[in-house]
Parts: sequence; C-alpha cells; structure tokens
Amino acid sequence: MSRTDGRSLIIHCTARTELDRSSERPSDPPLAGEVHLWWSTLDRLRPSREKWASLLDPTESQRAERFRAERDRERFILGHGLLRIVLGHYLRLHPQDVRMARGVHGKPFVENTGLTFNFSDTKDAVLIGLTTGAEIGVDIETDHRDVDHEAVSAHYFTRPEIETIRKAGPAANRQFLQLWTRKEAVLKASGVGIMEDLRSLRVDGMRNSILINHEAFMRMAAPEYHVVSMAPDQHHWASLAMPHPPVDVRWFDAAQWTG
Repeated sequence: MSRTDGRSLIIHCTARTELDRSSERPSDPPLAGEVHLWWSTLDRLRPSREKWASLLDPTESQRAERFRAERDRERFILGHGLLRIVLGHYLRLHPQDVRMARGVHGKPFVENTGLTFNFSDTKDAVLIGLTTGAEIGVDIETDHRDVDHEAVSAHYFTRPEIETIRKAGPAANRQFLQLWTRKEAVLKASGVGIMEDLRSLRVDGMRNSILINHEAFMRMAAPEYHVVSMAPDQHHWASLAMPHPPVDVRWFDAAQWTG
C-alpha cells in the first residue's frame, strides 16, 4: 500500500430511533434516494436452509463447504440464499438466475442494472441494503458477542471516539457498535471493503471532516458520505452509508416475506 499527501472526506452521521417498518412486501425496486433494508435473525431463517442451499451457484456452494464450523457454513448459506431471493424479486428473475460480478476489491454487483446493493452478516443476523443509482454500504453487528471494546477501540478508533465510548457508561458497548458499523458501512460503500487503519475515519460527530491517504480509498471513495445508524431490535445495531442523504429508508422483515 502506497500513500500520498491525501485528500479530504466528509462523513455526515445521524441516528434514527424510529424505523419505518413496512407491513407490505415491496413490488418494485427502491427509487433513487430510497433505501430498502431487509434483515432477520438467523434463527428465523433457519427453516429455509436446505431450500436456499440449492439456490447458490457453484462458486458459492464451494465457499460454503470451506467453512469448518457448521454455524459459519449455515450463516453463509442463509445470507447468500436470502440475497439471491431479494435480488431475484426486484429483478424479476429466479434466484438461481441472478448473475453477480465482483468489483476490484470483491464487492458484488449485478451488471446492466441501476440497482445497487450491499450485504452484511454478524454472528446471529443478516442485513441487505438496496438502492438505485448510487453505491451503498451496510453493516450490522450484534451485542451477543464477547468483544473487549476498550481494546478494539484503542486500535481502530480516534481519541475523540474513544472518549465518546467511555462517556457512554453502561451504554458503552452500544456506542461502540454504532461507531464500528458506521466505519464499516463507509468502507463498503466505497468498494474498498477492508482497510486496516480505521482510525483514519472519524464518525462520532454529525459532520466529520477528515483527511484520508489510503491510495485505494482516495481513488474510490466519494467526496462525502451520509451515514444513518439504527437499531432493528434491542440486540443489534446497523448503519448504512451513501454518497447522498437518503430521502426514505424502509425496513422489511426478511423472514416474513421470504419464508
């Protein structure tokens, strides 16, 4: 990885306490500026495992088989099976007929369509974000995981972010998850996906003006990102990132509409 003098990046961050949970399955893809979020815990998707395993293409099936732990293999099958079902629904294709390509850093996309999407999973849940005409990144994390957030924060967070977590007191772990998902969502929206120096991103304020110097990130990132953080339930935190502020964000219960 080479570095230059860097360039500026602005990250706008907000948190929503009320979610627009749709009671109807969407019939059409999201319009420009709209975001559809499909999410579920893995427990509620588990009955579909065998059926969804048959939807995977040969490469995905091989990747699933390479997982040594059964829980990791199951999470992959459920997550990628759900992704195919959701994409097939919007594109009017059978899930098996969805053909995905990958960007230079591995971000999947469907060619020749304005629909963009991003996928995230955690220990016990999965999230898919979709929009039209703009890159999107999503990340979901669970508090059902033993993480030394103080040690992780010291390695990946800025000093002001660490102080924000410290001041959160009993809600420190929740604050950690909010900041972590924001950083991951921005990186995924850019198409870079993984970058060791997460301290180069600051996401604790409403408007964060930062200097970035990671070569690939400078080349691929938009001039600014708008990040929205939300809690789909009391045990999970999720964030989405886009180059422009979303005008509408709708949540869909994946287990309800795909079972």
